[in-house]
Amino acid sequence: MLKVGIVGCGNIFTMHATSCDHLENAQLVGVCDIKKDRADAAAKKYNVKAYYDYKELIDPEKIDVVHVCVPHYLHPIISKFALEHGVNVICEKPMAIEMKDALENVRIAEEKGLKYGIIFQCRYNDTSRMIKDALDSGKLGKVISARCTLTWCKPDSYYSLSDWKGTWDKEGGGVIIDQAIHSLDLANWFIGDEIEEVQAHLANRAHTIMEVDDTGEGYIRYKNGATLSFWAMNNYGCDDPIEIRLYCEKGKAVMSYDDARIEFNDGTVLSTSQQSDGIYYEGGKDYWGFRHIRQIEDYYKAVEEDREPFISGKEALKIQKLVCAIYESGKTGKTLKF
Repeated sequence: MLKVGIVGCGNIFTMHATSCDHLENAQLVGVCDIKKDRADAAAKKYNVKAYYDYKELIDPEKIDVVHVCVPHYLHPIISKFALEHGVNVICEKPMAIEMKDALENVRIAEEKGLKYGIIFQCRYNDTSRMIKDALDSGKLGKVISARCTLTWCKPDSYYSLSDWKGTWDKEGGGVIIDQAIHSLDLANWFIGDEIEEVQAHLANRAHTIMEVDDTGEGYIRYKNGATLSFWAMNNYGCDDPIEIRLYCEKGKAVMSYDDARIEFNDGTVLSTSQQSDGIYYEGGKDYWGFRHIRQIEDYYKAVEEDREPFISGKEALKIQKLVCAIYESGKTGKTLKF
């Protein structure tokens, strides 16, 4: 039975606490938040101890695994502290704002033989798995060209509720690092090759109280010749479904988080929709997806079996590299070549 602690009792907390509560090989023993009322409420709900300083919770004598569910800029700081003190880490995306911090924590985890996992739960969606299986089996061939679009609504009122969102130093960006990162990760994962070139443009077109990007678009070329175009905005009137399209050697695929369809060149059609895991995440949001429990279950098994989790820190460096490149290109106006 793994002893688990969670740092951060904000909006994403329920996805982690509910998952832990439903898994038989783990027990939540402590929660932490600098906001005492949030920590106390979470501790009372799950009948565990409340902490107000993560350094007091992160003790290998108390816990085996810590979930990091705090603002972006704290992800690498708290993860590093835990890893240096011998505690396994599963951290919400992004693993860091700066690439150097992500690389440092991957190095520490490897040196200490600890499991470092990063949440990208949408890879566990039934839709994305169907497409990935068709690519890995060779049925679709390789991706020739891909595109992803995201049009969501995050008005000024959304940013006014947070003391860290919408800032370069604490969030690290806007629509790209916070919302579009999931669809960019899926497209990058589908293509499955090294990035060769990144061109991007960023803008804040509709917000007055935040300083980061509410619009981003770009073009990515991979070493195998595949290309990925993307357009993301959070100044739309509502949260529409994301869309990822793939043009492949042996067919085409299109998906949102909830539905996916593959049309093979031979006329065969394959489709699927999201299947419920039967878990209710109280207060959870649809756009986070509902596959945290699948990823967390794999992560706990990885700790028990002493193997790498499916989405390790090393694996997450791939999307971290892409997001950092998009911001560098968007801020400097230069095409980055790798």
